[in-house]
Amino acid sequence: MSTVGQLIELRESFRARLDELENSSFTIEELEKEARRAKSLAKELAAQLSKRRAEEAARFEADLRERAMPLGMKNLQIKVELTPTELSSTGADSIRFLFAFNKNQPLMPVGGTASGGEISRLMLSIKAIIADKMQLPSIIFDEVDTGVSGDVANRMGAMMQSIAANIQVMAITHLPQVAAKGNAHFKVYKQDDEHSTHTRIRRLSTDERIDELAVMLSGSTVDNAARANAKSLLNIK
Repeated sequence: MSTVGQLIELRESFRARLDELENSSFTIEELEKEARRAKSLAKELAAQLSKRRAEEAARFEADLRERAMPLGMKNLQIKVELTPTELSSTGADSIRFLFAFNKNQPLMPVGGTASGGEISRLMLSIKAIIADKMQLPSIIFDEVDTGVSGDVANRMGAMMQSIAANIQVMAITHLPQVAAKGNAHFKVYKQDDEHSTHTRIRRLSTDERIDELAVMLSGSTVDNAARANAKSLLNIK
């Protein structure tokens, strides 16, 4: 040590550490009491959380059934299964979402029982619930209508349109029944130059909307019948 001040500082440091050692049993006892109090409080809060989860699970089951049934899922069964577990940062519950889509079918996790179209309809229904509860400024549906067609596709489009009454909805879709429900259409496409590929997007005019829907309806050949069908979907005379 080069100075008296540094020696004094070292002495005080050793004194503080010695005091800690002499009072270590008292300190440990106090910490153990605090830990017991914290654990007791955590268990109390976890019990309250479990009760709220059970209440919300029942509401979620009913809400999801109500939204999914018009999408052709009249036999849908839903169960939010809450199982007590060891206390953790998320509470004291293990949660599983179980579904059955047909009569006399056992409840199972969605990955083991649902088709692509059923998963799409479930996702749309769940996102509709989220949009209502969270008051989002906007929501994106990225091909959420995969695996469906016909009347079900039309109903899914109507559900997205209903959601759009309150928040901004952006839908990426290949179904004309869904695309026709939009207030504005943007075409996303790729363009090559000598060195790279670029992704482009542009807003379509009314005539371009009709042509794009006609392509979605009939394929590469667009005739007057396809355009007339597209106009009908868009409610254009």
